[in-house]
Amino acid sequence: MKDTGMFVVLGAAGKIGRATIGALRRHRVPVRALVRNPSHAEEFRGLGCDAEIADLRDTPAVARAAKGAAAVQVICPTGVRADDASAEMEATIRSVVNALDQVRPQRILAISDYGAQLAAGTGITLTFHHLETQLRTIPAALTLLRSAEHMQNWNRLAGLAIETGVLPSLHHPVTKSFPTVSAGDVGLMAADLLLSGSGDALRVVHAEGPDRYSAADVARTLGEIAGRAIVARELPRQDWVPALIGGGIGTSYAELVAAMFDAHNAGRIDVEHGVGEVRRGDTDLRTALAALVARS
Repeated sequence: MKDTGMFVVLGAAGKIGRATIGALRRHRVPVRALVRNPSHAEEFRGLGCDAEIADLRDTPAVARAAKGAAAVQVICPTGVRADDASAEMEATIRSVVNALDQVRPQRILAISDYGAQLAAGTGITLTFHHLETQLRTIPAALTLLRSAEHMQNWNRLAGLAIETGVLPSLHHPVTKSFPTVSAGDVGLMAADLLLSGSGDALRVVHAEGPDRYSAADVARTLGEIAGRAIVARELPRQDWVPALIGGGIGTSYAELVAAMFDAHNAGRIDVEHGVGEVRRGDTDLRTALAALVARS
C-alpha cells in the first residue's frame, strides 16, 4: 500500500461503499465515511471509522470531509423518485466535483457504469458519462471503476417470479447473455485498487462477475433455489415504464432506465473496446440470488 493518509468514501452506506470500507478497515487503513443518515454514522464509527454527516449536494461539507485525503471514492446516488432525475444527479455531480477540485486529493476512484464511455443514447448510464467527464478535469490520478449491472437488481422481481412462475425481463431476448456483477464484489475491487496506490493519471477498470448470464439463466436459477419451475418472458417495450413505476421509482428515472435497456438490448452497453482491463468478482449468480431469496 503506497498511501498512508486518510481514505474518504462518499456514499458510504450503499452496498459498494460498505464493502469497500469493510475491506479497508480489515487492512487497518484510516477511513472517513460520508453519509446522510446519522444512524449510519454511528455504525461506521463502530468500525473505527471517522464519519461525517452531509448531503453530497452540500459542496462545503463534502470539501471538509475530503480535505487532506490520500484518496477519495466517489459514487453518485441515483434520484429514483426525483421529478427530474438527470438534473438532480447532475447537480450532485457538480457539487462533488467542485468540492474535490477545491481540496485536490492525490487520487480519486469513481464508481461508474458499463457504457459510460458513450456520450448519448444510454439513458441513466449517461449520468456516469457526465461523472467521468467532470472528474477528468481535476488534476488527480483518476481510476474509473465501471460496474456491470448488479445481480442484486433482480431483487425487485425475484419474489414475483417465485410467486407466479414467470420472471418478466427488460433484457431482450431472454436468451442473450449480459455482463453482471455482485455489488459487494465491486466494493472489494475498489478497495483493492485504492490499496494498490496506482498513480496512473487515468486508469479504466471494468467490473463483472465470473460469468455472463441471461434472463433465462436468472429464471432457471431462481427456480432451482425456490424449488419450482420459473420461466423468463420478455416484457413488452410499452410496459417497461409502467412496470418500473409500479416497482416504486419515479417517472423520470423509469424513462431513463428504459432508455438504458434499449441501449443494452442493442448491444451498446459493454466493455469499452481496447480500453482498460476487466476484473472479475468471485460471486456467481446462484450465490447472489440465494442471498436475495433468503432475505425476502
